[in-house]
Amino acid sequence: MESTTKQNEKSWNTGAYGAWLKRFGTPAEAADKIKSAPEKRIGSALEHMGNVRGKRIVNLLGSNGNKAVALALLGAEATVIDFSAENERYATELAAAAVVPLTYIVADVLKLPNEVLNGSYDIVYMEFGILHYFQNLLPLFEVVNGLLRQGGTLVLQDFHPVSTKLISSRGTTANIRKHKVDGDYFSTELEEKEVAFSKFMSEDQEGAAEVPKVLLRNWTLGEIVTAVASGGLCIKLLEELPNASSDVFDKGIPKTFTIAAEKL
Repeated sequence: MESTTKQNEKSWNTGAYGAWLKRFGTPAEAADKIKSAPEKRIGSALEHMGNVRGKRIVNLLGSNGNKAVALALLGAEATVIDFSAENERYATELAAAAVVPLTYIVADVLKLPNEVLNGSYDIVYMEFGILHYFQNLLPLFEVVNGLLRQGGTLVLQDFHPVSTKLISSRGTTANIRKHKVDGDYFSTELEEKEVAFSKFMSEDQEGAAEVPKVLLRNWTLGEIVTAVASGGLCIKLLEELPNASSDVFDKGIPKTFTIAAEKL
């Protein structure tokens, strides 16, 4: 586990800042886009947060800060916890350009000190492509429990395991889209993949050839729900969702899910 975490951490500290520049533009350019419609940057997760003004929200593994800055623009007291210093650099510059306060804690989320795990957050927000970095989910949700106040809420959104573990899809339009059931839903093997931001890196970007691959563990929906509950959280909602970008693209296949859970 320790070696896997170190490899993934190294990947996220090799070229991420340059990749975000290519993906989102300069922090000033990105801030202008977020300020025009911050609620759209959060999307459907806002439905499960309510009015965020004045709430303490931590975006766990919040990467480049886009979501946290959007929450800050909506009036939340936003914090990011992530193990990438390059993500921190982009996020803090983004917050400065948006003229909003942002707390960014660079740390391994499984090794947070007690002064961070003080039960002071109203909401823990986790979104898309986080869970697969962990080989054991229970310690992660015990951290979530430690971050939340009594009555606080976890809002978790991620890619649906049916689409990440079972079905592979090919084709860029609805007419030629093809699906194949070729995965093993119950596999517990680690998969070696390119780090998520690599597709935004230029071939001539400094460090582009040196980014190590990440090791990922895809989880079943049952494993995820069980880990949330075993971490001491009461699940209030499990919502499975189709492709949000089209009514016909990937029709009938769950693409994402949302879990809302409360610390009682």
